[in-house]
Amino acid sequence: MPLRKYRPLTPATRFKTVPTFEEITRSRPERRLTEPLRRSGGRDNTGHISAWQRGGGHRRNYRIIDWKRDKHGIPAKVAHIEYDPNRSARIALLHYADGEKRYIIAPQLLQQGDIVMSGPEVEVKPGNAMPLRAVPLGTFVYNVEMRPGRGGQLSRSAGTFCQVMAKEGEGAVLRLPSGEMRKVAADCACTIGQVGNEDHQNVVVGKAGKTRWRGRRPNVRGVAMNPVDHPMGGGEGKSSGGRHPCSPWGLLAKGKKTRKRKLSDRLIIRRRKQA
Repeated sequence: MPLRKYRPLTPATRFKTVPTFEEITRSRPERRLTEPLRRSGGRDNTGHISAWQRGGGHRRNYRIIDWKRDKHGIPAKVAHIEYDPNRSARIALLHYADGEKRYIIAPQLLQQGDIVMSGPEVEVKPGNAMPLRAVPLGTFVYNVEMRPGRGGQLSRSAGTFCQVMAKEGEGAVLRLPSGEMRKVAADCACTIGQVGNEDHQNVVVGKAGKTRWRGRRPNVRGVAMNPVDHPMGGGEGKSSGGRHPCSPWGLLAKGKKTRKRKLSDRLIIRRRKQA
């Protein structure tokens, strides 16, 4: 999916790039597969701000995505490739042979009119879903479950994929987009291919207003605040803080290990960071 650049007629368009949306075949979503998406504005149940820099944003409806792909043996035709404002990837509307309609994350090379299926004995091609034990080694997969029947959780954003590296007994070893090597149960379902819209990471927003459309408010630096508001605030002139970078509550913000030990850590074969 190529990107479109603008002529630098204004400061906002000097570096701005937008997708061409040439793969989109429909502008309106399937109404029965949408539901209202309430916005919290970063406030908790008491009305106080619990998540900073959130608020505003364009109104949108949530598209109900089929993460489980549990309609085995029933062919489905790709009716449309659509834009989803709730995620970076594109979504595909499937029309099943029994009349049901569902949304899935659209992989690369999937086009309008293609036939996809799910099940342990389906063909290995983009858009088909099957358990990991049926996937050949070296295959790219996405929307991978972490527990059988729970629904896809790994590799769902634009351009990402996992690679099946090995199979050992009742488990399969995956290389995640971060570089981490992780063991997953062989009965976990996955979808063949790589998530589409791979140029999403190259999009340049171009102006602050577009960030506000996405519901992100400005972020003030700690060194620009007063000492009463932030540990790094204050000082004569433009000071650099005078201490290690930290949060407004004094917690170190750069370099401190924040990952907690979990039982699932034993499934990690090689971490994303070796240190």
